[in-house]
Amino acid sequence: MLAIRNIGQLVVVPAGPIGGKSMGSVDRIERAAMLIDGETISWFGLESKLETPADCETIDAVGNCVIPGLIDCHTHTVFAGSREREFVQRIEGRSYEEIARSGGGIRVTVEAIRAASCDELVELALPRLRRMLKNGVTTVEVKSGYGLTVADELKMLEAINRLKALQPIELVATYLAAHTVPREFDGRPDDYLDVVLDEKVLAQVRDEELAEFCDVFCETTAFDVEQSRRVLLTCKKFGLTPKLHADQITQIGATVLAGEVGAISADHLETINDAGIAAMREAECIAVLLPGCSYYLGIAQAPARKILDADLPVAIATDYNPGSSMVESLPLVMNIAATQMKMTPCESLIGVTTNAASALNRQGCIGAIKVGMQADLAILDVPNVERMVYEPGRNCVRTVLKKGRVVG
Repeated sequence: MLAIRNIGQLVVVPAGPIGGKSMGSVDRIERAAMLIDGETISWFGLESKLETPADCETIDAVGNCVIPGLIDCHTHTVFAGSREREFVQRIEGRSYEEIARSGGGIRVTVEAIRAASCDELVELALPRLRRMLKNGVTTVEVKSGYGLTVADELKMLEAINRLKALQPIELVATYLAAHTVPREFDGRPDDYLDVVLDEKVLAQVRDEELAEFCDVFCETTAFDVEQSRRVLLTCKKFGLTPKLHADQITQIGATVLAGEVGAISADHLETINDAGIAAMREAECIAVLLPGCSYYLGIAQAPARKILDADLPVAIATDYNPGSSMVESLPLVMNIAATQMKMTPCESLIGVTTNAASALNRQGCIGAIKVGMQADLAILDVPNVERMVYEPGRNCVRTVLKKGRVVG
């Protein structure tokens, strides 16, 4: 048994998903304590009511705030190479789309991934995950999508699988072979999809449990709506739950497609329209916003307040990747959501905990402060979440617990 005592404020985030209109407030217990039995929360409440067994270990929260462990539900953490040249090109005025059309963008990382071994990908990703952990992150979704051959996509998924055993963050894998069309298939996107959607490939992904989700970049520079529908429905037959990169650069109906195929989430949404919002609401699809991407590219943010007012459950993630969001700090992204999207710290916290858990189909076990839930927790060194979001220039996390064990 483990007790966390002297909690100045315990933020009691409920199990999700939580609609946008309800994300603005959450119960908070001042002068609180918590009991953890094995991997799960067994009790929480006023410290004055705490009863501990004689052999109970204790953690002192030093009068500060305790929140659920943060969940980064959209990342590309496994990658190789660097694209700082494109970073400079964007500063000089070239758009992300222009760079992609001229041979840059995702394809640059593809070349680096193909040249790297699985061992090298693991070694590159480990320090990234360790830094995420120090920022209070206890669960991370990681996509493939930079190999763009069957062998290299499987290599990326295998790297994710190996990383699960090498560090304490829970990793959730997504098959994103339909990220863009590789050079060798220029002008032949359907032929490329024939390869990566082959039944033997998808059966291997399923049988070896290499991924839980599938994803597709539905965009004019990648795959159109019909091609994206094919990707998602084909993968769904093999037990992979659909997600999609939707409405990022142009409005081509990707969020409507998300509703039609029953996607668990649609991510990006910078150009979402009323039809897309309606389709997602009908399908109970999670809206995953990626403020760090728009910040990094210097483009307009997704209309967060409009999406929240439509009562869609909103999650927030880093979109950590080498091209459009070289941002691995989820607390920093919470600040960007506040300053550029006008989301309150409470809304942001729900977006990176219980709603992020819902985007990964884990709302029943993580992302909330509830008896029986997994004891994934972040003990801060500030008195409240507002202070955490207010101070993006430093790490406000004191201690991290995963499944009831101190890991950071």
